[in-house]
Amino acid sequence: MSEAAFLHPPMQPEWIERPHQLAELGDLALESGEVIHDYRQSFVTHGELNTERSNLVLVCISLTGNHHRLDFLIGPGKALDTGRYFVVCADPIGNGLSTSPSNSAAQPRMRFPRFTIRDMIRAQYRLLAEVLEVNGAHAIVGASMGGMQALQWAVSYPGFARRIVAMTPMAKTHPWAALVVETARRCLTADPEWSEAGFRSRPNRGWTAYTALMTALLARTPAAVQAFAPDMASAQRWLSTLTGQNESGGFDAHDYLYQSWAYEAHDVDSTPGVTGDALAVIQVPVLIAAPPLDLFNPVESAHLAAQKISDARLVEIPSVQGHQAATAARDEDNLFLNRTIGAFLLE
Repeated sequence: MSEAAFLHPPMQPEWIERPHQLAELGDLALESGEVIHDYRQSFVTHGELNTERSNLVLVCISLTGNHHRLDFLIGPGKALDTGRYFVVCADPIGNGLSTSPSNSAAQPRMRFPRFTIRDMIRAQYRLLAEVLEVNGAHAIVGASMGGMQALQWAVSYPGFARRIVAMTPMAKTHPWAALVVETARRCLTADPEWSEAGFRSRPNRGWTAYTALMTALLARTPAAVQAFAPDMASAQRWLSTLTGQNESGGFDAHDYLYQSWAYEAHDVDSTPGVTGDALAVIQVPVLIAAPPLDLFNPVESAHLAAQKISDARLVEIPSVQGHQAATAARDEDNLFLNRTIGAFLLE
């Protein structure tokens, strides 16, 4: 292992600073038959692994997210109590910290091979099995694309985790969500810096349009925006703030293209070696959490997944925040998720 040297966004007040680590996994074989060369898996850990090596909780990360995505659940007395669990937050392929189109020396930018959510999981499995030398997990937890990974983990590696927590997930990408990420890609590639060979420089106009679509509109609900932006002037000021935050984060447009292709193509029923309804093979307890309205990952996808899993519990996050309900954006949502997930993991 080596210390991470890839681009990290500016620290935010609610994030937990931990040493960044890189696991050198060599060539990573992909489901397509292609290979990511010199693959490096970025991760951070919280807490300590017990002597039985049985208290690991893997945190899977969302689209454009990083290992800080669920920091609001991590720490003493929280759902992922670091006095009880060894928490591993693994950056997915293509987020700019693990090997990505933006940082690959061997396969830069549009020369990078396309990958899937199952490829992300394969890299995580190798991290746990080969580097951390654990053969099971107490739980796997994720939100949005992280929740999609959590469900896929239970299908690809049945029994590896004793519990699954999936917030705002989809087992198969809803056509609506696929259109959302396609529209976001069109925002980016409409920028004059785009060519078929990739972006010549950062597409600032494209990111401005992307922010308006993804961060301002689809990640929230009309009720959520109304609560803090009661008029057009305040809404415009808020959008300007969001645009500045996205610019300072520095996420690479090539990375978004590749991660969103993986996102829109996901379907647990296409898992190699699994026939029929893939979710039916899951035999461990699963907690699925979703708000009443989500304009990005439609809530019917969460409901459908819960119906197909024999030991699933579906809880509604009592929030008007939409897709942002599975974040620390509101104290009420934060407390609800910490309480609900913490109790589930202790059962």
